[in-house]
Amino acid sequence: MQTSKRHLAGLAAVSVTVASVGALALPLASDIDATPHHWSYSGESGPTRWSAMDAQFTTCGNGKAQSPIDLESRDAKKGKAGEFNIDYEKGDVALVNNGHTVQANVSDAKDTVVFDGDTYRLAQFHFHSPSEHTTDGTRFPLEIHFVNDDAHKRVLVVGVMVKLGSENESLAPVFHSLPAKSRNGPDHASKAIPVDLASVLPGNHEAFVYRGSLTTPPCTEGVQWVVLSHPIQMSKEQIASFSKLFPDNHRPLQKINGREIDDDPN
Repeated sequence: MQTSKRHLAGLAAVSVTVASVGALALPLASDIDATPHHWSYSGESGPTRWSAMDAQFTTCGNGKAQSPIDLESRDAKKGKAGEFNIDYEKGDVALVNNGHTVQANVSDAKDTVVFDGDTYRLAQFHFHSPSEHTTDGTRFPLEIHFVNDDAHKRVLVVGVMVKLGSENESLAPVFHSLPAKSRNGPDHASKAIPVDLASVLPGNHEAFVYRGSLTTPPCTEGVQWVVLSHPIQMSKEQIASFSKLFPDNHRPLQKINGREIDDDPN
């Protein structure tokens, strides 16, 4: 199939199909925890200093396809319905406060994303306050990253924006159990938390699609980003329960650098 290319914002809009079925499970290690030096979101170990902290972090400073970016509606192109499919299920997740975010580890191999014919399996999801991506310059109170990888360890992240509104019943079990940070290292919630992952996503699944990076050190590039363009809602209390733990754990916007994308991801 032929596709045209353009040098706008490096974005495309595609329709996303979501399927829901039945079970899920427990923990998986996070790339966020695996870096050798302490980094943070402020001061001498903040984002502007990441690239100088360790040789493994240099891409944070000299990379040309970094995330997050501002997502502009005018630069979005619609793709075909069905070429992107999320198949997440109901089940349990294991929460951990790793000092950078609260992360929900998932181990059910049935939680998958199919993109461009490749199958990615959900490893974990975590939260950023405020949002890392912006939409037409608007920043949201929270952003959720669903981190998936394939058999070759290529990463695809589904981003979901959160706006202030009604209580989110699907995520209520998670936000009632957010673990505080332990002085002795990552703090785990005491029991598995049930979550209906499919119902967490918004009803409209149009998405911004672009190639970028991890938003934390080592800022590895080659990450496929699919940021859903319609936000979900959470209550003021739910948002505050996370921001109390992490008042600011977002990376600033990065340069788009004229990234090329296919108008159609297939």
